Amino acid sequence: MTRRDRFAGLDIFLGSRGDHLLREAILLTGSRESGEELLQESLVRLLERWDKIEGDPGGYLRRILYHLAVDRWRRPARRREILVAELPERETDEGSGWDLGSQLVDALPLLPRHQRAAIVLRYFVDASEAETAAILGCPIGTVKSASSRGLARLKELARNASAEEASRTLQKSFTD
Repeated sequence: MTRRDRFAGLDIFLGSRGDHLLREAILLTGSRESGEELLQESLVRLLERWDKIEGDPGGYLRRILYHLAVDRWRRPARRREILVAELPERETDEGSGWDLGSQLVDALPLLPRHQRAAIVLRYFVDASEAETAAILGCPIGTVKSASSRGLARLKELARNASAEEASRTLQKSFTD
């Protein structure tokens, strides 16, 4: 079996879902660089089992993404952190219509990891409650409560951010 035969269909799969998978990885990790790293590591694991996967590899890859993200959350000491004098400007993916600077995306990393994973899978990936439960390896009720609590926390964070922005604008108008 040639290498081309072994990985038949991979280019079509990645071509059709690559951008979507990258967005999901970014949402799970909180940054573009970490998301790219997570997706790359997940694809390596997917390739190791590519010829054994029957049907759609999307669910299999999504589960790998989630489990690798959980591994990273559990081992914060292993993270590579680079200290810099000034924070770099955040980039946005304008071509895809995806604004990483939005309040909700910025607030996602502030959620507990289980809530973040449930929110990403349910509302950004558009997975059903059953699919989300299967990926997370938990009961559907846990998905429902994690989603509900996560949405409530996101609303609270968005309200606080809006109030802070309004306060800054008001203070600025008085000083000008």
